[in-house]
Amino acid sequence: MREFVITTDSNCDMDPAYLEEHGVGVIPHYYTIEDEIYGDGKELSVKEFYDAMREGKKAATMASNPEVIRERFEEYAKQDKDILHISFSSALSSAYNNIVNGADEIMKKYPGMNVIVIDTLSASLGEGIMIRKAIEMKQAGSSLEETAAWVRENSPHLNIQFTVDDLNFLYRGGRLSRSSAILGTVINIKPILYFDKEGRLVALDKVRGRKKSLMTLVDNMEERLGEYKDKQVFIGIVHGDCEMDARYVANMITERFGYTDIEIRPIGPSIGAHSGPGAVGLIFLGNMK
Repeated sequence: MREFVITTDSNCDMDPAYLEEHGVGVIPHYYTIEDEIYGDGKELSVKEFYDAMREGKKAATMASNPEVIRERFEEYAKQDKDILHISFSSALSSAYNNIVNGADEIMKKYPGMNVIVIDTLSASLGEGIMIRKAIEMKQAGSSLEETAAWVRENSPHLNIQFTVDDLNFLYRGGRLSRSSAILGTVINIKPILYFDKEGRLVALDKVRGRKKSLMTLVDNMEERLGEYKDKQVFIGIVHGDCEMDARYVANMITERFGYTDIEIRPIGPSIGAHSGPGAVGLIFLGNMK
């Protein structure tokens, strides 16, 4: 059985030290602040990124670079290793197609090499859940095909829900009209967004008030767990530079469900550029989206 490596993209929001420790290769995505490009070694800290947005600086995102993808994949090809790539949602970026094209090119150049690319239809710690499980399976001796089959089967059960604190960032990112942003701000409306079955980030609900929006994330989780209640890899909570709110959600989850394996991580630039400071997301496996 050929050895395989697990790769992903920088949008997975997992702790870089964890990824490095387990030999997970990372394909960088890029972002800009006022047209200055960051990514792949040139990074802003979480606070610097979100403070720039608070100051009104324009944030935008860019997909992965096809040439970088080919270079990274070729490094593994030269080591006679196959690849399982766990990808950011194809509905939110051209990155998935870039990865698929890079995989096809490298397999043509190195016959006998196998690169499996899986669209998780998710982002952030949704990818992270799949990464951790893939690592566990690989360490237990599962093959590339066995590991890929689990990730492919369970990715449609990833639940990712977000709420945002400032509607103006959704407006700036083109996900909300100006009039809706103004009206929603005046009456303190907080939207609940989720990743649908096609991997798109769309509106699910709207509630009034910050505390209510955080509680709604947990209420929605209870409705969706189903048979996955006892099959969690970990519970993910992500935030746009508002860790206290993320911990508030974590405490509610522990009190209600008893889960203690909870990853709390900052939201990376690819989602954060649209959701803005103050966003909070909850990620878990469930029967329904």
